[in-house]
Amino acid sequence: MTDRTPTVDQSQPSIARVYDYLLGGRDNYAVDREIGDFFIRDLPGSAAIAFANRHALTRAVRAMSRDGISQFVDLGSGLPTADNVHQVAQRHNAATRVVYVDNDPAVLAHGRALLAADEGTEVIQADLREPERILRHRDVRRLIDFDEPVGVVFSAVLHHLNDDERPADLVRWWVDRVPSDSRVYISHFRSGANEETRLAEQKLHGTFGRGRWRTDEEIAGLFGGLELLEPGLVNCSLWRPEPAPGDRAAGDGAGRRGLTAWEQLISCALARRP
Repeated sequence: MTDRTPTVDQSQPSIARVYDYLLGGRDNYAVDREIGDFFIRDLPGSAAIAFANRHALTRAVRAMSRDGISQFVDLGSGLPTADNVHQVAQRHNAATRVVYVDNDPAVLAHGRALLAADEGTEVIQADLREPERILRHRDVRRLIDFDEPVGVVFSAVLHHLNDDERPADLVRWWVDRVPSDSRVYISHFRSGANEETRLAEQKLHGTFGRGRWRTDEEIAGLFGGLELLEPGLVNCSLWRPEPAPGDRAAGDGAGRRGLTAWEQLISCALARRP
């Protein structure tokens, strides 16, 4: 790794570490667990959002790999957890190259430990809102060939950008720099116009000073003119679900039992650059 050893501020909560805690991870501190416990205790069942998002990401990376994508830029990647992008993709193609990008120094610290022996994968500390800096980073230039199709991943990150930070323009910036047949994956908190949405959004905004849960129409607008692949923009639990054990029908059970109120609050889609 080429970045300096990061310093982690354990007195301030981190979006990445709260997410890690909700997924059952251990790379978090008391200040993060306090926020996570609010969701677990006061909004029971809300952790389903994190799990639905993570499982959909795994399926999307697998789908991109099967479509021939062998290099990925994961923007706002969060802390390493089970079945990271490089692990899923490298099961399909061992030569896959991945760059993880996050502004949390804890992500860099833990990523270094995880990826020490993996020459095809790097993690860099950078702000999502500074795409030019990311593009120019030496590890990005070393691993990613922008003349070949790239999988650009925005997993559960664009809802942390306010409207005045123009998330759709950020997506377009990357689309303009990857070639035809590249893929763009976005998952995003979905406004349910209900009490669950209001309380969760209020907590996140009160803690981190940012966040915008968007409607399906607003989330679809983030893709601009990209070609949405089947099944389009849907709740993450319904995005190409896998058969349950012993079930020959498509679906992981979500479609048959109906989604919980919380699972309905995160949507995703995979798109192709024409």
